[in-house]
Amino acid sequence: MPLSEQEQRMLDEMERHLLQHDADVVSAPTGDRALSYRNLVYGAVLLLVGVGGLIAAVALGASLGPVGSIVIGVVAFLAMLGGVILAFTPVRRAGGGAPAQAPRGGASPQDTSFMDKMNDRWDRRQEER
Repeated sequence: MPLSEQEQRMLDEMERHLLQHDADVVSAPTGDRALSYRNLVYGAVLLLVGVGGLIAAVALGASLGPVGSIVIGVVAFLAMLGGVILAFTPVRRAGGGAPAQAPRGGASPQDTSFMDKMNDRWDRRQEER
């Protein structure tokens, strides 16, 4: 269901106000680095493996002895730390530089992101005025 004209104006006004006054949005990195979905998945898996290792170290602490459980606990902690670092480390985009503007009519819905679509709509509205 499309927004009414009044709702669209209010949304545009809120967006302008946010971009002008919110320091987090204004200073957000827009360069050639972004989070990778693959790294997020691998990082989450590594984090879960670390949690499992930590639980195993606690559960098997009596049979492994104090040194064995400490070693497994430290390795599990390092796995969790590595998973978080891997998940949130930005990677370079393939194209390098600023992202290219998507073509207006030729791109399929999977090729363009939500923000690209919103930017295209914004540009069309500005051209109509």
